[in-house]
Amino acid sequence: MTTATLSRRKFLKQGGVIVATFSLAGPAAIAQQAARPPLPGGLNNNRMLDGWIRINANGRVTIHTGKCEIGQGILTALAQIAADELDVAYERIDMVSADTARTPNEGMTAGSLSVENSGTALRFACAEARGLLLAAAAQKLNVAVEKLSVVDGAISASPVRTTYWDLVKDLNLKREATAVAKPKPPSQHKVIGKNILRRDLPAKVTGGSAFVQDMRLPGMVFGRVVRPPSYRAQLVSVDEAAVKAMPGVVAVARDGSFLAVAAEREEQAIKAAQALRTSAKWSETPDLPPGGSGGTAGAALYDHLKKMPSRDSVIKAVVPVNSSGGKITTVEAEYTRPFQAHGSIGPSCAVAQFKDGKYTVWTHSQGVFPLRNDLSKALRTPVANITCTHVEGSGCYGHNGADDVACDAALLARATGGRPVKLQWMRDDEFGWEPYGSAMIMKMQAHLDESKSIVHWQHEMWSHPHSTRPMSRPDGSFVLGGWHLANPVPATTPNNSPQPSGAADRNAVPLYDFPRQNVLLHYLTDMPVRTSALRTLGAYANVFALESFIDETALAAGADPVEFRLRHMKNPRARAVIELAAQKAGWQANAKGDGRNNESKGRGIAFAQYKNLAAYCAVVAEVTVDRNGNVRVTRAVSAVDAGLIVNPDGIVNQIEGGIIQSASWTLKEQIKFDRQRITTRSWADYPIFTFNDVPVVEVHLINMPNERSLGVGEGSQGPTVAAIANAIAHATGKRLRDLPFTADKVRMAPA
Repeated sequence: MTTATLSRRKFLKQGGVIVATFSLAGPAAIAQQAARPPLPGGLNNNRMLDGWIRINANGRVTIHTGKCEIGQGILTALAQIAADELDVAYERIDMVSADTARTPNEGMTAGSLSVENSGTALRFACAEARGLLLAAAAQKLNVAVEKLSVVDGAISASPVRTTYWDLVKDLNLKREATAVAKPKPPSQHKVIGKNILRRDLPAKVTGGSAFVQDMRLPGMVFGRVVRPPSYRAQLVSVDEAAVKAMPGVVAVARDGSFLAVAAEREEQAIKAAQALRTSAKWSETPDLPPGGSGGTAGAALYDHLKKMPSRDSVIKAVVPVNSSGGKITTVEAEYTRPFQAHGSIGPSCAVAQFKDGKYTVWTHSQGVFPLRNDLSKALRTPVANITCTHVEGSGCYGHNGADDVACDAALLARATGGRPVKLQWMRDDEFGWEPYGSAMIMKMQAHLDESKSIVHWQHEMWSHPHSTRPMSRPDGSFVLGGWHLANPVPATTPNNSPQPSGAADRNAVPLYDFPRQNVLLHYLTDMPVRTSALRTLGAYANVFALESFIDETALAAGADPVEFRLRHMKNPRARAVIELAAQKAGWQANAKGDGRNNESKGRGIAFAQYKNLAAYCAVVAEVTVDRNGNVRVTRAVSAVDAGLIVNPDGIVNQIEGGIIQSASWTLKEQIKFDRQRITTRSWADYPIFTFNDVPVVEVHLINMPNERSLGVGEGSQGPTVAAIANAIAHATGKRLRDLPFTADKVRMAPA
């Protein structure tokens, strides 16, 4: 067996969440960094003010952020923060984001952390820059700082006046931030808290150049990659000569099992890739797990997962000093989630150019700095030779093929004679090779005392890794192209992110006040199916199980689900969103499901604070279930507390999108495979929500201006799936525990 074969097999048994970062600094530099006082948010690792802000003589302000726009409206919100803290008009702000040559390194745009981290950094950095500008103006005008006022960058103390733009030569932002200058109190906000039109939408809705898929560079050629037919397949032979002779073909790149082609026109690249695929001979191994065909066969998959080797850990164990006595009622249930895809509407794409020994890559990666590190390994060149610039993609939230296609494009660019190449994945590539959200099993147990309150709670889960993204690691790589080379760069060993954020165990620790809790994780590092970060990581499945089981336990206690939750919840902000969602939905305690006209109607509620750290969100779902088992979500009502609200419309957008996405996962989506290949390869194989499936969605916000802003982007997915499950149970008397809730499963479920 060759080294390449061993490495390719190894990558499918590796990959995962990396919680450490790799630094090239020496011990003295690391010790010096550790000795400095911590700074707020993203400032802590990016301390130079000029890395965040530039005041320009032309009357514009340039704001740099390491976070990127991926459809969440983050550049609009960050510009609002900067405008308020600097006292300039929002329209003066120009945003530069996620560029390894120009912006702070803020790692991944993930985990609903952009406003929390980058927004916090900008609040303090802009407050400090404003103070420096006022100090420079006071010296220039010979006026005390406290007598100066600022309106849209104009500084005055009658009768003298200057502007930020006049002070550019007197301003030195090439200094470390101190975070001494305090951001403005909410009472002084003029832009924060307002609905500002999104910066990213005009080009998207008018057919402009909005995405990396739309890029056109001088001399650009078009590329396609030919992936193996299955995970462990190895390229034995291919007729390169015949393809090189095809019309328009510029280059064929082959390195081990990596195979790609570039042509003058896109349709020529597609035809050439098809010819390569037809002539290619591969060796394959039938070693995918059983039960991949879904439905009742899926039980075999979950049995297989339980038998796999695992790293077991106790995530939380709380044992009371005085255990409850008396009669105990035990409730148990098990819930499952299949492998699920990102389902990006636009397949992954990147543009790359290799010229004078340097690579430039335009990518919709959510982490250009970590991607650059992994590309340096696959391309075998120092990171200084690579520039990665974020350009929005018609893609997704989470780790789909964006990083992989960037590597594909860079590898192909080496063969195009310095011409830029745009490499676009096909739909088959996206479904067959993107990392999926992990299949999971959640086994729940609760003990009720004589008062019908929960005195013991146990949550046990089995899961593969939830992030095998490129990371700043000295060992291994997480881009496909690197794995398929003749001299491969295999993935490194996966880890699970620690609590309180977690990954596989995200939101497995209940926020409820149970006197005794046990949370156990069986972490499966052997990945027969490639998995990584699908939006919310493990929180979607864990909240599904936790909040479904709360309802099942409430039923065993003879209690209303809302009252039962509030009985076990002391957190006032959590209680507030549960109460508001129930109120706005017209919740009636202990109301029965409504069955008539061959369909049943029901409603369910669920709650979570994302990661137990971010936004509080409660969702009430209303469903109808027809006699054939088809479930339709007709209405979803949500209440959200995200602390200080920067852009209300942006929060509503995120919660609405999360509800719709989660409902689609819940009712329709699962990846299927046989013992050798992924069989889900097209939209026909992977149905998602259409416009006709979308429910009426209401979002009610609780503004907490004196609290810090909380991440909201992934707040509603977990509550939505559980609310739908609880609503189906309320409507039909059938408890569904195996996702997705297809019509067949509804019909077959026992009452």
